[in-house]
Amino acid sequence: MTAGHADDHPAPVDQAQALTLPDVLAEHRRSRPGGRALVCGEVRMTYAELDDRTDRLAEALVGVGMGRGDRLAWLGQNCHRLVESWLACAKVGAVVVPANWRQSADELVTLLDDSQPAVVVWQHEEIGGTVAEARTRWGGTARWLQHDDGAGPDSYEVFLAGSQDGPPTQAARVSPTDPVLQLYTGAFGGTPNGALLSHQAIITQSLMVAMVQRVDGDTVYLNSGPMFHMATLMTTFATFQMGGTNVLTRRVDAEELCRVIEADGCNYGFVMGPTAEEIMAVNADGRYDLSGFRTFGGNRAWNAMVTVDDSPWGTHPAGYGQTEVTGMLTYNALGVGTQGTSGRPSPLVQVRIVDPDGAEVPDGETGEIVARGPIVTNGYHARPALNEERFRGGWWHTGDLGRRHDDGSITFVAPLTRIVKSAAENIYPAEVEGCLVQHPAVREAAIIGIPDKRWTQRVLAVVVLEPEAEATADELIEHCRSRIASYKKPGVVEFAETLPRKGWAVDYDELDRRYSGGGYPGST
Repeated sequence: MTAGHADDHPAPVDQAQALTLPDVLAEHRRSRPGGRALVCGEVRMTYAELDDRTDRLAEALVGVGMGRGDRLAWLGQNCHRLVESWLACAKVGAVVVPANWRQSADELVTLLDDSQPAVVVWQHEEIGGTVAEARTRWGGTARWLQHDDGAGPDSYEVFLAGSQDGPPTQAARVSPTDPVLQLYTGAFGGTPNGALLSHQAIITQSLMVAMVQRVDGDTVYLNSGPMFHMATLMTTFATFQMGGTNVLTRRVDAEELCRVIEADGCNYGFVMGPTAEEIMAVNADGRYDLSGFRTFGGNRAWNAMVTVDDSPWGTHPAGYGQTEVTGMLTYNALGVGTQGTSGRPSPLVQVRIVDPDGAEVPDGETGEIVARGPIVTNGYHARPALNEERFRGGWWHTGDLGRRHDDGSITFVAPLTRIVKSAAENIYPAEVEGCLVQHPAVREAAIIGIPDKRWTQRVLAVVVLEPEAEATADELIEHCRSRIASYKKPGVVEFAETLPRKGWAVDYDELDRRYSGGGYPGST
């Protein structure tokens, strides 16, 4: 062996084997120089153009002091600038925090207080008033940039234009295990928690999602669902990972979706049942060609209008998952014909069903679902005690109950903390109950779910008023609507003298019996 041979000085393993989201983008630039990365309204962007713009944004973020571990909050709807923000944050080791744009000012203040962003990118159209109220009340020191104003001094585009071309000059070295995305989960303890997802988690899960959903470099994915929600982001990331095209719509509007699907050649996407009904009504005369749009099947008219998805995911969708495992932990597509209702675990993870002491329970017995593997969250932002509890024993404790069958498949049973499911949204009773008792007339309140054919469940509140106090159902519903996201507010309010109890705890099963509750996730 001669002096200076490569074998004498092998590359450090952590560099040679590392892969981050900016690395994926850089490789697409080389391998797909003309490949289209994003479509958003009139914007058409190749992977090379996306790399250039995110370089400039990263440099601008460094210029205002952002670096590793800092946060950028996105208070807006779907937009190519959100994708740019998470890729620019990825380049400097920072974290992007996309907020639920339907939240109230109170909820946005809570998010800002918790995440303490260095930069906030916000949207004026539709939600500007709520954002302005939250900004005034928060009082933090972040740099605020309006993304839907191209000319003002605090405009996103002006901010971007003021930076130089090329990679950020002072960017920190980024590790694949660094967090890059912070998604707020439902308030299962009464307070939302920001789940941190790493480059590694997103890249790894994207490969699995791409396989079961049949996503590749030719995929043109319609991002019509909210991009603060993992249900949408799973496929957004998979499409990015495979070098396909992400087409973004600001929000769901049936006429606009029809136009975009035809104009931009969207060949994959998901729409909720009610949206599919609206699309069929809009396109009853067939004026839009949606025949190339691959999506879940439905009734005869819908199936004749679109391409019914025959991928493993399309024929056996879902499974069990949560934001904290970057979407899915088990897949029905991996468990066709099995005993379990949630399929089999992904080959990227280990899954156990354990008792309260962490010991694995026998097949057929119910216990908590725990997992480990590269798709598991880094933990919750600024929640050391909760993280210690959730990571105890070296496994991620999901807070959900399940059982393993003797064929190895999994059934999700129920959350350890009961939730109400309205469409795709999880509603935690503790959060709504906490909002109700802030009303001066309310002594105590309990939330249950009642079945709803259209939305799975509706929220029903059972309220006990203070002695001699008065309040109407409409007043309490409006009280909640003004303080929390509208979809969380009660649809029905029932008044009671007392709440039934088992010892100190509210007896929710008795409330279900009295008020016809049911339809909870995992129930039959």
